Amino acid sequence: MEEGDNETLVSNKEDGRPRNIGLQHPRALTFLALWYVFSGVTLFLNKYILSYQKADPHVLCGMQMFITMCCGLAQMRFPLGTYQPVTGQRQPDNFAKNMFILGLLQLGTIMFGLVAIYFVAVSFAETVKSSAPLFTVLIAWLVLGERTGVFVFVSLIPVMAGLALCSSNELSFSSIGFLCALSTNLCECVQSVVSKSLLSSRSYIYSPAELQFYPNLAAVSLQLPTWYFFVDFTKLSAQLDKNLLFAMVLDGISFHGQTITAYVLMSYVSPITYSVANTTKRACLIWLSVLLFGNPVTLWSGIGTAVVIGGVLLYSKAREEDARRREQFSITHDKMATVR
Repeated sequence: MEEGDNETLVSNKEDGRPRNIGLQHPRALTFLALWYVFSGVTLFLNKYILSYQKADPHVLCGMQMFITMCCGLAQMRFPLGTYQPVTGQRQPDNFAKNMFILGLLQLGTIMFGLVAIYFVAVSFAETVKSSAPLFTVLIAWLVLGERTGVFVFVSLIPVMAGLALCSSNELSFSSIGFLCALSTNLCECVQSVVSKSLLSSRSYIYSPAELQFYPNLAAVSLQLPTWYFFVDFTKLSAQLDKNLLFAMVLDGISFHGQTITAYVLMSYVSPITYSVANTTKRACLIWLSVLLFGNPVTLWSGIGTAVVIGGVLLYSKAREEDARRREQFSITHDKMATVR
């Protein structure tokens, strides 16, 4: 389906894979709710482990990916209702390459995200991450050569303005935290594009569990050698008590829940719906983090956050309108058949 298509209930008995049927489906709503819950738990555990337990971001990143890898391996055997297994498939020749690319993007997304909240408040990091449409448009232009419509371009103005307003008035502002949050955006946007393309593949049906196990296996293999240079093992052994270990294990399980529910949700809704749901989720996390962690927020920083969120919602509507206009003025095979 194109981004502007209406979401209708469509089943496919041939491959057992759900189509973009929208949030009217009970399973889609269930996984949306689970995605919100797991995202909130993961974010707050990350901040607790990094800020209050003083854990190393490299160690937490490795633990998240390792536990997610183990959970993905278990769900390949026991799906637990997340997907319908498809048997008798032969892995494509580029399977390993696709998993390696996803693993590299996964490593970047997690590592940059953890370093960001290590240096800045959760609310500010999530506000910066809400500017993802900027990177979506940039990637579409550079990689796909997609020209941005007027409505989409105009909708990006409040996103950029709100981000600038929020950054200039943020009390916890840090250049490293800001740049890492932007880098997380870049990695996450590319990861979403690659993941969605693999989930939509007709030649081979990738399961959410496969996209959990193999990319994280690649990511752990890539990151472990770097621990020798970046991790202080003396400090790690001194602080690694049962409370920190329990928090890290719980954090890894929650992160697995967050990512696998996101993959399942992607197969039920259109990119526009997913984008709006993601923006709403970030808005909730921003204000929950302010309440739970007591981060001081200036008036102008709060206004900037609201402008960013409003701009992203406007962007989603603009993308839908832009897709509708392209469909309206394009010449399809059906239209040609009608003319003939």
